[in-house]
Amino acid sequence: MSQAAEATAYAVRMEEVTRSYGSVTALRGVSRAFPRGGFTAVMGPSGSGKSTFLHCASGLDRPTSGSVLIGGTDIGRLSEAKRTRLRRERIGFVFQSFNLIPSMDVEQNITLPLHLSGARADPRWLAEVVGRVGLTDRLRHRPSELSGGQQQRAAVARALITRPEVVFADEPTGALDPRSARDVLGLLREAADQTGQTVVLVTHDPMAAAWADSVLFLRDGEIVAELADPTPTTVMAHWEIL
Repeated sequence: MSQAAEATAYAVRMEEVTRSYGSVTALRGVSRAFPRGGFTAVMGPSGSGKSTFLHCASGLDRPTSGSVLIGGTDIGRLSEAKRTRLRRERIGFVFQSFNLIPSMDVEQNITLPLHLSGARADPRWLAEVVGRVGLTDRLRHRPSELSGGQQQRAAVARALITRPEVVFADEPTGALDPRSARDVLGLLREAADQTGQTVVLVTHDPMAAAWADSVLFLRDGEIVAELADPTPTTVMAHWEIL
């Protein structure tokens, strides 16, 4: 496949990515391509390298060796300022802790990435995203006035507002009750199915992983297994042999 074709087919490509911190190697030559519009879950025990995997794949951290490409752009070759701009414009993030700004209302939190880029929100797209996450009647509320599930849905909307190529979600349901968790996972599934965004979900929860198209299992900084068409039962079976 040509480089141009790969850039079209894959939103993210990791090629022989290694990440070391002093004498500790967190990732060991990981290679993986994430297809556009796909939903991939990443699982592994504590210390397996899940967070490092996400940080390197998303450009939050630089690999010690190897390369990471977003579309056709090798982000390791970008300056810090250009990497920050790429993350802001082409990548969405959802974290367990929501990371909403307490002094801003819901609409301001959702549109913050656009303002940081000097862009204005498209009113129709904003209305669609807000409607999709079910917060149309909460736009003037501040985070403290929302439930945990509503705060995470606002964080998902913020991740989608820039129409990113890929959304990275790091344990986004870890602090939520089962119903709220299901709502958030449904939104991520819709992002892949309805708007063609690539979703990479790091989770320890087999129920959450079962929403994905496939599950990668990490151990000691390496991909040791992959499961297609996961169910909670098959995910748990793989988990138990890690």
